[in-house]
Amino acid sequence: MTQISWSLKRFREILKTCIDQRDLTTGKCLHTIYIKCLVPQLTYLSNHFILLYSKCRRLSAAHNAFDATSDPNVFSFNVMISAYAKESLPNIAHQLFDEMPEPDLVSYNTLISAYADRGNASAALKLFSSVRGSGLSLDGFTFSSEITACSDDIGLVKQLHCSAILGGFDCYASVNNTLISGYSKNGFFYEAERVFSEMGWVRDEVSWNAMIVVYGQQRKGLKALELYQEMVRKELYVDMFTLASVLTAFTSMEDLLGGMQFHSQLIKMGFHRNAHVGSGLIDLYSKCGGLMLDCRKVFYEILDPDLVLWNTMISGYSINIESSEEALVCFKKMQRAGHLPDDCSFVCVISACSNMSSPSQGELVHSLAIKSDIPSNIISVNNALIAMYSKCGNLRDARRLFDRMPEHNSVSLNSMIAGYAQHGLGSESLLLFEQMLEKNIVPTNITFVSVLSSCAHTGRVEDAQRYFCIMTDRFRIEPEAEHYACMIDLFGRVGKLNEAKRLIETMPYNPGYTIWGSLLRASRTHGDIELAERAASQCLQLDPSNAAPYVMLAHMYAGARRWDEVATVKKLMRDNRVKRRPGCSWIEVDKRIHVFMADDKSHPMAKKIHEFWEEMAEKMKRAGYVPDVRWVSIRDEGIREEEKESILRHHSEKLAIAFGILSTKHGVPILVMKNLRICGDCHNAIKVLSAITRREITVRDCHRFHCFKEGQCSCGDFW
Repeated sequence: MTQISWSLKRFREILKTCIDQRDLTTGKCLHTIYIKCLVPQLTYLSNHFILLYSKCRRLSAAHNAFDATSDPNVFSFNVMISAYAKESLPNIAHQLFDEMPEPDLVSYNTLISAYADRGNASAALKLFSSVRGSGLSLDGFTFSSEITACSDDIGLVKQLHCSAILGGFDCYASVNNTLISGYSKNGFFYEAERVFSEMGWVRDEVSWNAMIVVYGQQRKGLKALELYQEMVRKELYVDMFTLASVLTAFTSMEDLLGGMQFHSQLIKMGFHRNAHVGSGLIDLYSKCGGLMLDCRKVFYEILDPDLVLWNTMISGYSINIESSEEALVCFKKMQRAGHLPDDCSFVCVISACSNMSSPSQGELVHSLAIKSDIPSNIISVNNALIAMYSKCGNLRDARRLFDRMPEHNSVSLNSMIAGYAQHGLGSESLLLFEQMLEKNIVPTNITFVSVLSSCAHTGRVEDAQRYFCIMTDRFRIEPEAEHYACMIDLFGRVGKLNEAKRLIETMPYNPGYTIWGSLLRASRTHGDIELAERAASQCLQLDPSNAAPYVMLAHMYAGARRWDEVATVKKLMRDNRVKRRPGCSWIEVDKRIHVFMADDKSHPMAKKIHEFWEEMAEKMKRAGYVPDVRWVSIRDEGIREEEKESILRHHSEKLAIAFGILSTKHGVPILVMKNLRICGDCHNAIKVLSAITRREITVRDCHRFHCFKEGQCSCGDFW
């Protein structure tokens, strides 16, 4: 009997070693011996095998061992629930939970944590209510998991904070850490800072890391670096999470040089090959200058790239518009490397499809997301899809997806409001915003950018002023430069140039290029040369290499027949070696993108396209179209009227539209993208063309969508 006890003890020790070292091969051998030679009713050993297989991510083997257990106890149930939760299968985990005769607190916590990881706040809240009603004593892990699950809803975060204080759980570092993250995620940085300052002796390394991230999000990078230096002085343990948080601070300050110097320290410390730190470095280089070559160097130094690193690389490509196609290539490479895309992967690659304005690629990725293991109700993926469909000119599918979502957050509404705003549908945009307020979904600063932009695109001065006041008075959101830019753009569009000037003079920010550029465009529209000269001067001081101010000012001088000033502007451009950014337009037909430049003759169908416009020119003139030669480039001012008209016919968007009409069946809508603002002559011409061809033609320029139908544009000629 003693010998048998010793053998069982030794057997159990070996099995524990297999679990600790994830030794699946030896573990399988032990399992075979156990089945053949030992008493299968030894439940505690069965639990060990379930644990071994789950830790080695062999779910089917773990479940078989679980099913073979004659009387599974709470521990074996919890192991299986945890295993399915870690594999992002909370539904199966919940089924096992429901089969348990008496779940303990570990069972509840594990399942709440699983739903928190998936962002399913409603399911987590139901479990939280159940555990409180079950008579079980809550612990810090229960609260930290629940706060994580509800982190998108600041109201729930505050309620849970109160409950944690009343229950005495605010002494747990894990609870405070999730509160810091929850508050900062919703923009409540003061509350996050207060939680951190009141933690005292319970702070751990996670607390410091969380606060460094908060300061990074606030663009208070210097404070973040001060915290890091304090950690070093206190000889606190600095790990990969700390270092990644410091990199986030450099990124938030757009301090590329400081980040590069810190990179050299990381190399000396031996952390440059760490995947988590590598993600921070890729984020730094991609966001601070779009240095994708350096991102690739960092990526290839990582010995074992994980899913997070792949996602960061895809994100880097997607935020740099010129590299959007590379994001799709990277997404495919990630899958070939054996990584299944998660919700973050899909969000990043869908964003790349938005940048490319490729409906076919976007729909393909959407289909892949549906077929994957990603639940269809993941809110972040749906939000990205709404933005993608909107940017690809498909508001109908964007709204259909929005209406099918079981729940919305501020990002969902921001995406839909912005979509309506870009398409010039001000009434729909503002109606959705009012519904957002009725549902008590707290708007963010981004929400108000979309709302004010919608007012600007539709000339709603009084509405914009009212919403600007609501933002500051009701929601305590300090207006940022983007909000002032929207208001100045609005005043400029409606001809209230004095109000625009007054706002620029009183705003608490130094006006950037965007604001002065907006005022310059308004000055050109309303013929105020004196104000245009002032705005152009400011633009050139801020960005002397940008050709737009020179061109707009020269056009105004030409319109006023002030040829000496035109010559002066041209000379200034030559002296500063400024080159005008070439306009280009592109259209997707049969899943291929076709790019056109002005007067493009390189396309295989160039001859047919030019013949098409020659034929259309006469029809359009008979329909009332008069070419507006004011939009001819200043370098072509001295040529004959007939030649100017010919140049106008060959603008890039017109060529792309002609190709679309010639290459698709009658009645099929046309969608064209342009990298610059659409010119006035093209706008007039496409209105007439939409009536003649009975086609719905949409042009997305660098500012907004113009949807032409039956001779009218969705912008109402207010652009």
